Amino acid sequence: MQEYIDNGVQLGWLIHPKKRQVEIYRQGQANEVLDSPANLSGEGVLPG
Repeated sequence: MQEYIDNGVQLGWLIHPKKRQVEIYRQGQANEVLDSPANLSGEGVLPG
């Protein structure tokens, strides 16, 4: 995922279905890990 961020991607989700976790990658920020999220926000990058 870091390679995508390094090449200009603004927002990335790495989904681990078996763990029920999502890693969120954003430009210029530390990665965030969510456990069993009910939904994900596109944060303006992906409207709706």
